[in-house]
Amino acid sequence: MANQQEVKKYLSYWFQLGKSVVIDKGNIVLLPKTIIAGDRYSDEFEQCWQQIISTETGDCYLEGTHQTIAELLTPAWDMSECSRCNMPIAMRSLGMPAVICPCHYLPGWPNTELPAPRCPIDTQDYLTQIRDRLIENSEIANS
Repeated sequence: MANQQEVKKYLSYWFQLGKSVVIDKGNIVLLPKTIIAGDRYSDEFEQCWQQIISTETGDCYLEGTHQTIAELLTPAWDMSECSRCNMPIAMRSLGMPAVICPCHYLPGWPNTELPAPRCPIDTQDYLTQIRDRLIENSEIANS
């Protein structure tokens, strides 16, 4: 079963590539301009996420897919990686997989020349990990 964090990550990656979330059969389209703000998701993205998971919103789905976000949060669905582009995609836990990856509708994707979508990064934690690896490697070299 895909949990809320996995579905949130799934949407954030696809938002970074310009895919939108469609609500009310196309009458409302959500595509935040800013997804990541340093070490967290942007306020704009968080507001979209709250609207998407609200029970009052109704059916909403990622552009180019057929399953609703509410369906993705049930035990019938898991998050996996597309074998073509390594982006997160929804896969049924049992039975047939989703018909097609949203990357099918992105001309020129995957493009390894561009930075891949990502999650927020705590830069302080990341730099601490690098420092710890350097210290560990220097201790090994000095042994």
